[in-house]
Amino acid sequence: MIINDIKKKYKDIFKSYYNSSLEKHIKKIIELDAFLPYSSTFFCITNTQAFSFEYISKNMSACLGLDQHEMKSKGMNYFWGRMHPDDLEPWIQALGELMKFTLSNIPLEERPKMSYTWNYRIKNAKGVYVNVIQNTSPLEFDSEGKPIIGLAHYTVLDAKIKLQVSATAKLLNDNNEYETKYFNNFSQKLLSDSISNRERDIVRLLILNYSSKDIAEKLNISPNTVDTHRRNILKKLNISSTGELIGMAKTNNFFIL
Repeated sequence: MIINDIKKKYKDIFKSYYNSSLEKHIKKIIELDAFLPYSSTFFCITNTQAFSFEYISKNMSACLGLDQHEMKSKGMNYFWGRMHPDDLEPWIQALGELMKFTLSNIPLEERPKMSYTWNYRIKNAKGVYVNVIQNTSPLEFDSEGKPIIGLAHYTVLDAKIKLQVSATAKLLNDNNEYETKYFNNFSQKLLSDSISNRERDIVRLLILNYSSKDIAEKLNISPNTVDTHRRNILKKLNISSTGELIGMAKTNNFFIL
């Protein structure tokens, strides 16, 4: 898929009729970046209307070795041009499905509480395709409720880790806990695709060492329901213990939480 095709499809996904200004909000985020340590993560403020990066944090160069000013001046076309060819089609499909799901299933008042995650491979400055997990939270919407400005957080993982291209949509509930509303694997189907959205949330919280009681409170369900989900997860994945489950999830080989 060539860049012009990507740009057209991306434009269709995020088509809107309203431009917004978030200068004060963006300024505060940029101020925060000065205090963040260097790590394997970086963030950008994305503009889906202009195909541009409103801001790129300093860690981007440390993570990918790319020139921050070049990436900002060339925008998303430059970034897309470095994506692994095999990931372009599933990535575009993932974006389209996430947008379709949001517009069809998420009420307008809940969309600011949504968070979206997907992954792909990007060629770094050394010519190596590394894994990138992107988590984007919308900051501003157009008149039709489509997100147009977003805070995108990128985690860079070793190229040796094998990841399937997948996409997740989560809602921040009243207990300030994420609940998975959508998940889909756009590459080869895996056994873990049989895991439900609720079970996916439980796995994520188990990794954070929460007890069944804690998980029940965060997800507004009973501890007995949590325990039932835990047993079902082990059965579906054909494993015998929660410890084995946590180890499997932490490898990132099975599913993006």
